[in-house]
Amino acid sequence: MIYHIVTGDLAAQPLLETLALEPTMAGEILTIKDVLSVGPLRRGEGQKFSELRAAYWAGLISNDKAQPEVDDLERLLKVSNELSKNENAKIWIWIAPIPADLATYYWAMKYLGRHLGRVYVINIAGLPFLDENGKLFFPKSLAEILPKELKKARKLARQVNAPELETDVYEWNILTEQNSGLRILEGAKRLKSVSEDYYDGQILSFCTDQYQKAHKMVGQAIAKYNIPTGDIFLSWRLRKMVEFGKLQLQGDFTKTLKDIEVKLPDGTLF
Repeated sequence: MIYHIVTGDLAAQPLLETLALEPTMAGEILTIKDVLSVGPLRRGEGQKFSELRAAYWAGLISNDKAQPEVDDLERLLKVSNELSKNENAKIWIWIAPIPADLATYYWAMKYLGRHLGRVYVINIAGLPFLDENGKLFFPKSLAEILPKELKKARKLARQVNAPELETDVYEWNILTEQNSGLRILEGAKRLKSVSEDYYDGQILSFCTDQYQKAHKMVGQAIAKYNIPTGDIFLSWRLRKMVEFGKLQLQGDFTKTLKDIEVKLPDGTLF
């Protein structure tokens, strides 16, 4: 029995299809919904980690109809308990070269240390795969990999050793202590803490003195700079830039990015 830990629904889908193709990978998928490379990590006194994260995302969402439910830690601990009952069970943690995947890995290792010897990591950073046209490419997420190609990655499963566990837990503790607004990828297996306005300049570079649809502008910034935070965070940054006078707004932020327009303040050059 293998418990596969993967970050995000998009990445989970090809892995689900892969498990159907490859019996040796049979098991269950634990999909981490939270984006742990974004937002605070340090709990307040008496506060549960899931409560911290749910409160953070609720603060970013301007629409009261879509309040988040964060239960990743509870589900991870449930898997950990299953491993305690079944000595043949293993965990595979899948990592693509994006901050959220690496943050999930560091976070999970903090709670899986007692299963050392049965925890494996598959890191696809810098590795080539074939696309649907048979051409080599270097994927930036699991979601980009065809299921028939993804099953080849099973040969990359590597057991996490004791020194590595100690280092990884230390890295997570440092990130928690820094408690920054964002964590970005710095190398194949390193996260760097940066402020929450880290991507503001890249977003503003697509703004003009004429109103334009916010979703198109954000989409252009994501495409050019490969911003890995997700739309919710970037929508919140737009709201903050409007509050700080860096942008002017036309529309209602309680609706979607398609329903609002933004522009640079009059007389602003960027």
